[in-house]
Amino acid sequence: MVVTMFLAHLVGDYVLQWDGLAQWKSRELEGVLVHGLIVGLVTWLFSLPFVPGWWPWAMVIWLTHTAVDAVPLALSKRISFNGSGTAALIRFLVDQMVHIAIILMALIWSGYLTVPSLPIELLSALRSNRWLAIALGYAFVTVPAWILVEFLVYGLVNGSAPDFSQAANKYVSSLERGLITTCVIAGQFTLVPVVTLPRLVFEGPRMIGGRQATLYVAELLASVALAVAIGLVLRHL
Repeated sequence: MVVTMFLAHLVGDYVLQWDGLAQWKSRELEGVLVHGLIVGLVTWLFSLPFVPGWWPWAMVIWLTHTAVDAVPLALSKRISFNGSGTAALIRFLVDQMVHIAIILMALIWSGYLTVPSLPIELLSALRSNRWLAIALGYAFVTVPAWILVEFLVYGLVNGSAPDFSQAANKYVSSLERGLITTCVIAGQFTLVPVVTLPRLVFEGPRMIGGRQATLYVAELLASVALAVAIGLVLRHL
């Protein structure tokens, strides 16, 4: 149940948040409400195979998730987050920490986790549900990892908010990270450079010679490092 709720968060908040919906929720409250409803439905559906009666907590996650996502929309009318990479990065990290804290509180209040031994119980849940943990890892290295890398690279290297207009890069890098994670889990570490080679061959000459060279290299290194890290964690569970 514990791992499943975090998997539901990644699926509802990232995988099922397509580009049009992300833009819609950044402009209008209706978009936030639709996104929140998707998160709530995914959370409820993921809880059904384990605890059919967990729906009140799924509603709590749904309503609080919607409220948290509505705050930046309200603040954006007074404060602009687009010009500063640091502000955008902090906003993203705080948003995710709040969502994770809400999920943890729901699991604690419903009796699936206890505060004194929270880290130990989380690790135990990952180890005792290895296939769900692997699904969680693979879900993370897709869209969530792409968004995290974009915020980190643009915020720390370029000092600006991320440019999410490169949709093709999202899918290519997600596939690349998935393959790298698989290689690491299988212990085939020598294949990691081979997986990154196609993107370097096709994109490298165009990107390295341009003004975006630093961003491209930083994004590639961060993406590969993140995939290797997730692969190592899953390998040693």
